[in-house]
Amino acid sequence: MNEIRFYRASEKPYGAFSNLYRREVVFDGEVFATSEHAYQAGKARKPAVRKWLMEAPSPALLAMAAHGLYYWDVAPGWSKMKFDRMRAVLRAKFTQHNDLRVLLLSTGDARIVETATVDNEVNRLWGEVNGIGRNMLGVLLMEVRDELRAGADESEAYLYAAE
Repeated sequence: MNEIRFYRASEKPYGAFSNLYRREVVFDGEVFATSEHAYQAGKARKPAVRKWLMEAPSPALLAMAAHGLYYWDVAPGWSKMKFDRMRAVLRAKFTQHNDLRVLLLSTGDARIVETATVDNEVNRLWGEVNGIGRNMLGVLLMEVRDELRAGADESEAYLYAAE
């Protein structure tokens, strides 16, 4: 099976799949610096913690800070809603930026894998380390790709029907 692997936001061309890739995303009526910001904004229970997270000097430091939050600073039910939120954030990212949509669709039916280098629980949840992990970011990217493809198919069918 064909695979596309990515990790760092600076990698060409697939670094754009990283949530640390610097591209604004409008989500829930707010403009976020990156998809990581849009995702992590939902994690904080208290407005002061959310503000602190959003002021992190880089998306990587934001992610590190958010992963280190105390239990009482995390929104109730976060573990049950985080994948839905990530899917929605990715949907926003790849529908708001045509070049990113084209890049995602260009992957065809390839398996998309976030390939981390440091072995820890977070990296094995969102990606894979040495081939081991749930690769949830890759899974959600492939779901969004399928949605975009289905939407493109429907809009193309509409165009042909209108002729």
